[in-house]
Amino acid sequence: MRQFSRLLPVGLTALLAGALTLTGCTNASENEGDSDATSGSSSSTAATFDPTSIAKDDAIAALVPAAVAKDGKLVVGSNTEYAPAEFVAADGRTPIGYDIDLIKGVAAVLGLQAQIQSADFAAIIPAVGSKYEAGISSFTITAEREQSVNMISIFNAGEQFSVAKGNPKNIDPKNLCGLKVAVETATVEDEGAGELSKACTDAGKKAIEILRYDSQADATTNLVGGKADVMYADSPVIAYAVEQTKGEIEALGGVFDSAVQGVVVAKSDTELADAISKAIQKMIDDGDYAKILDAWGNAEGAITTAEINPKVP
Repeated sequence: MRQFSRLLPVGLTALLAGALTLTGCTNASENEGDSDATSGSSSSTAATFDPTSIAKDDAIAALVPAAVAKDGKLVVGSNTEYAPAEFVAADGRTPIGYDIDLIKGVAAVLGLQAQIQSADFAAIIPAVGSKYEAGISSFTITAEREQSVNMISIFNAGEQFSVAKGNPKNIDPKNLCGLKVAVETATVEDEGAGELSKACTDAGKKAIEILRYDSQADATTNLVGGKADVMYADSPVIAYAVEQTKGEIEALGGVFDSAVQGVVVAKSDTELADAISKAIQKMIDDGDYAKILDAWGNAEGAITTAEINPKVP
């Protein structure tokens, strides 16, 4: 659940408590190009459902502000280095993933074409409302964020750890003190790792060595290569990494701290936020939403109601 800042979640608090009672690379390239709204079928990892086949809803499309509708495009910022939510296809330029397909479906309902622009994760939200009309990049919905932008619920994800196949170091997920933990920079897991490390040092144990990477791909690469002992990421990302590395890594422990993720729209763009929320809800009600998530093997992340700025902890 990628975000800049979040209070220590309940599940991590439990892990910390458990820890205290039990014990005493390469850089991924960034695609800055625009994409059309194709399905990304050039990649063997692309899903089979084409969200651009979803029909326009005239009533919902009429809610789109004229300034957005005039060019027929919905310009969306996304950090396309976070498979399977948003990443680049085998052609090296086409953004794909379940987040990408969901926002393409939203655009189709609105009678628009999604134009996905790859960007640094941390740079997306500040540019929504100026460079981008919306942002989608596994953004966890938080009360803090809702103060500065509109967030429309679209998916639910949890967090998880992973280790090398067979867990050769016999790592206990309740005790990561002194280990090297790989995270993507500016994610909730980045902050969570910091909280875990502080709990270690507060208890007189060795700090966690947090290995921060600009892309999730780099974090995975360094776990496989042995530089990191543990990787900490969203649960769909862990499951996908296990599959893509052909079992060179495995999940460690269960999924915890599920939270809702959302599409980001500028705080002043209330009309666009309303149109997007209604488009997501229509996709949910019509079954197209489920088809997209099923195609990416992420049906467990489905929500039933699209809300603007839902109440969150």
